[in-house]
Amino acid sequence: MPHDALLYDQLEEGLVQCKLCAHRCRIREGSRGICRVRENREGRLTTQVYGNLIAEHIDPIEKKPLYHFLPGSRAYSIATPGCNFRCAWCQNWQISQLPREMRMPECEQVSPASVVERAIRDHCQTIAYTYTEPTIFFEYSYDTAQIAHEKGLKNVYVTNGFMTSEMLEMIEPYLDGANVDIKAFNDETYRTLMGGRLQPVLDSCRKLKALGVWLEITTLIVPGVNDNPGELEALASFIYDELGSETPWHLSRFYPQYKMSDRAPTDTGILYETKSMGEAAGLEYIYLGNVLEDNQTTCKHCGKPLILRSGYATRTTGLDSEGNCKHCGTRLAGVFE
Repeated sequence: MPHDALLYDQLEEGLVQCKLCAHRCRIREGSRGICRVRENREGRLTTQVYGNLIAEHIDPIEKKPLYHFLPGSRAYSIATPGCNFRCAWCQNWQISQLPREMRMPECEQVSPASVVERAIRDHCQTIAYTYTEPTIFFEYSYDTAQIAHEKGLKNVYVTNGFMTSEMLEMIEPYLDGANVDIKAFNDETYRTLMGGRLQPVLDSCRKLKALGVWLEITTLIVPGVNDNPGELEALASFIYDELGSETPWHLSRFYPQYKMSDRAPTDTGILYETKSMGEAAGLEYIYLGNVLEDNQTTCKHCGKPLILRSGYATRTTGLDSEGNCKHCGTRLAGVFE
């Protein structure tokens, strides 16, 4: 059932302009935006996915991936159909691309209050808006996040970062963390393979950092798309210069998916080479994903192990409850209480 949308302007001749994501679609009466889930109905913008849960799971927070955010805790993870990108390698294309293909499946109708009740029932500390793009189900996540905060839960976005500053300022009081997928460091790649642009994603990362939302970055390294060493080095420099050396960078291995099902997986060698390059550039926390790799976090002052990880099994052996090293007292960047 359509639900009134937020963040839009009414224009002349019945047009509306959506201000939710960086596409800033101008939508005619009876039409939908690029995401295919926001529709102009008689000069009023509506969302077609409010409360339409297509996926809900209890995940380790490390699966988002968020490694410096309540390590070892559980996240109640939810999604509705849709996305404002069309990535050729999307791992969740079966649900993210349904509205683009003009197919809206039957979804469970779940109110924001019920999402929070389920999260508490299942002993989760966080609600994660993930799997598809949380920007496109903003109203649902916004209402849920407010109730979650009232009940003592935290909220995180796993996002492509293609949102507006207006949206980020609106969600900021209730958003505790985010993992932004910087998919490439080349605007042409964004335009041709994702249907977006690079600059708004970088702007969102800066904005999240400025607003005080805990931020981690993920880059899925896809052969022949974004594996150029010079491009990856430029991305590492952006993270260091603009987001800070303490910002975790997750480098993930690509496996054949969706419209790139015939492409070979990423050679693991480039993951290790990129990690070494990023460390040489000054980044303090670089982790590898989709590989058999035990990612541990060590204290940058005394070198003692703080967090041990094997797959999604996590042990915070060297941290106190406030995120300080038990050996030397140095604070680890992140959210720990």
